[in-house]
Amino acid sequence: MLGEAFSLESNSNSNSNGNGKENPKRKSPNKSKKKKKRGGRKKKMTAEQLYALNSVKEWVFLDQPSPAVDDDFGVQKSQSRVGDNIVFDLHSHSIRSDGFLSPSKVVERAHGNGVKVLALTDHDTMSGIPEALEAARKFGMRIIPGVEISTMFSPRGESGSEEPVHVLAYYSSCGPTRCEELEKFLANIRDGRYLRAKNMVLKLNNLKLPLKWEHVAKIAGKGVAPGRLHVARAMVEAGHVENLRQAFARYLYDGGPAYSTGSEPQAEEAVKLICETGGVAVLAHPWALKNPVTIVRRLKDAGLHGIEVYRSDGKLAAYNDLADDYGLVKLGGSDYHGRGGQGESDLGSVNLPVLAVHDFLKVARPIWCNAIRNILESYIKEPSDMNLEQITRFARNRNSKGDSPLGCGKDLIDLCLTSWLTNEERQNPEFEAIKLKFSNISINVPIESN
Repeated sequence: MLGEAFSLESNSNSNSNGNGKENPKRKSPNKSKKKKKRGGRKKKMTAEQLYALNSVKEWVFLDQPSPAVDDDFGVQKSQSRVGDNIVFDLHSHSIRSDGFLSPSKVVERAHGNGVKVLALTDHDTMSGIPEALEAARKFGMRIIPGVEISTMFSPRGESGSEEPVHVLAYYSSCGPTRCEELEKFLANIRDGRYLRAKNMVLKLNNLKLPLKWEHVAKIAGKGVAPGRLHVARAMVEAGHVENLRQAFARYLYDGGPAYSTGSEPQAEEAVKLICETGGVAVLAHPWALKNPVTIVRRLKDAGLHGIEVYRSDGKLAAYNDLADDYGLVKLGGSDYHGRGGQGESDLGSVNLPVLAVHDFLKVARPIWCNAIRNILESYIKEPSDMNLEQITRFARNRNSKGDSPLGCGKDLIDLCLTSWLTNEERQNPEFEAIKLKFSNISINVPIESN
């Protein structure tokens, strides 16, 4: 959510990185100032913050009327006042990977928590995006199509060992360019997840913890590539451990006795592909890494745009400094899976400062505009069904009363661009030229833009 840029470090300005590991930089802890009494005067926005907030609101609401936001930077003070705030959550999962809720239920819960912009970032799949978009329309929410890609990082002669790295990709409402290439890339990873999970089951059986593959596959669900969480759930149901935390702590942690790798690509390869397909690449939960500095340096060279810095317990100072050192956008999200319990952050629980969101959109919007332009121009050059599908893949049938099929390209392009781009972006001469070219194309496709 959009909060004060200087109000989130109270729980995390220490040499801890959030999981007991040493921070990438050691700094003496700042002397804590006395907490101000509640009920005092609200801080007024600076000119920079006011400009950032208005810019963010323009993108969030586009052709919708944007609501007034409190002078306290839109901070969500309580669940009862969510209607007045612009809340972002840029990291969430559904049952399409290792979450517990369907995409529509994730969206519904996010809406209930006041989230206005949600990125659905399932592991190695974007199959839940259409359902999430459909649900989001009911609540006037925006969905950022995303994916969390499983990769491996190899030191290649540098100090440290190989370790898993997750990279978040954020795309425009039109989705990735070269979507078939990206889908093939993700499908290879998902195929490896099946082999990985089967190896975990085999290792558990060798450890005298009998577990059936069919049990894990049933928990994962039809068409879902199983992950460690599905194996852990099967272990709980089989009575081998008391809870998910125990399954990971004893057997499934990185390098654990039942741990196994799949066919994950190199982290640099994933970052490059994200950039090449019109996405924004962000390093997920760096506090879980053994060698974050080396990884960030190498991924920055590959094109990394940002790094998660904010969590529900505040901003982690060490990774904030790391982002500054490498010129990376600072983001964060709940990483919500819907498993419940006190150990999980809920949707909308991470305070993202308005300046951080603005910095993200300053990086993302030109990338997304370029991707949208490339997708539209591909159809103009070759008006094939495949290229039309690229434009409409995140759209839905117009079944509402009074809806009618779009008869020409101008109808389609006007409908899409008003929902995808701001007024300023639509007035770009290149998009004006694209609209003119589409006006001469006959299209019969009953869709509604996102």
